[in-house]
Amino acid sequence: MHSTIDLFDGHCDTILQRYLYGGSLRRNEGHVDLERAGKYRRYAQFFALFGAAEDFPGRDLRRLRLGELFREEYAVFQREMAENRDRVVHCRTADQAADAFAAGKTAAFLSAEGGELLDCSLERLEEAWRLGVRAVNLTSSHANDLSGSNAEETDRGLSAQGRAFVDQMGRLGMLVDVSHLSDPGFWDVAERVDGPFLASHSNSRAVFSHPRSLTDAQFTAIIDHNGVAGLNLYARFLGERADVDTVVAHLEHWLELGGEQNVCLGGDLDGCSLLPEGIKGIQDLDRLWERLLQRNYSEALLRALFFENLMRVVSEVCTM
Repeated sequence: MHSTIDLFDGHCDTILQRYLYGGSLRRNEGHVDLERAGKYRRYAQFFALFGAAEDFPGRDLRRLRLGELFREEYAVFQREMAENRDRVVHCRTADQAADAFAAGKTAAFLSAEGGELLDCSLERLEEAWRLGVRAVNLTSSHANDLSGSNAEETDRGLSAQGRAFVDQMGRLGMLVDVSHLSDPGFWDVAERVDGPFLASHSNSRAVFSHPRSLTDAQFTAIIDHNGVAGLNLYARFLGERADVDTVVAHLEHWLELGGEQNVCLGGDLDGCSLLPEGIKGIQDLDRLWERLLQRNYSEALLRALFFENLMRVVSEVCTM
């Protein structure tokens, strides 16, 4: 166990990997497992449920409606929580996470990546909330009935259904996640949501131009809402040559914009094929911590970036 680092990561696709390829959350050959994460003093993770048939060549998911895929992945999540109950607890609030940490366990939060997994339905959204989902990406890379995405129908913002969906999330105490969302959709969310919202796995478009990343104006809007943006470790969103210093460059740009309380980690682990040089999985995120210490950043700032900022947003929004 590392004696000083607490880690709360805002996005991984590990449950999808266990659904597709088997293996255990306790130990596997992917980016995230509980044994490797055990090096951190406290560890919390948003586990995303995600998937569309065309995203998985070689696996026939076409037999499933996306709503059915959500239920099957949720069953995998439940199984992993049960089989690893000595190591991890499904949490819905920051207080429940504190109880998990006091018991020496990981705090597992649940998210849904793409409103289409919930049939873009208010009824299914409420069902997901009852099951313990506490954050939802309005879109994945695919446009849906809620909004255009950064990759499809990029000029389309929130539909009437999308606006109703966001409003219902606010009433339920769920985090609106704008990663993958179209630029017009982002601004519709920023106008509609009063409190914090989340970009769980997005980088700076000013540092490396990619439509999956946030403009400076968008990141400033997240600051204005007291929200957070999670640094994405997918190498192709970081730069032409990605290493730990490339991640630092995205972070430092956001710090220059005043984001000390508004940056977290959102590694997209198990959801991306190529990580920065020097990072092979959850076990290597302490290398980013050490690099920042070498650059004379304070441990207080590092604690905010690695843990406290995201937990604050969860505590403010996810109250039930």
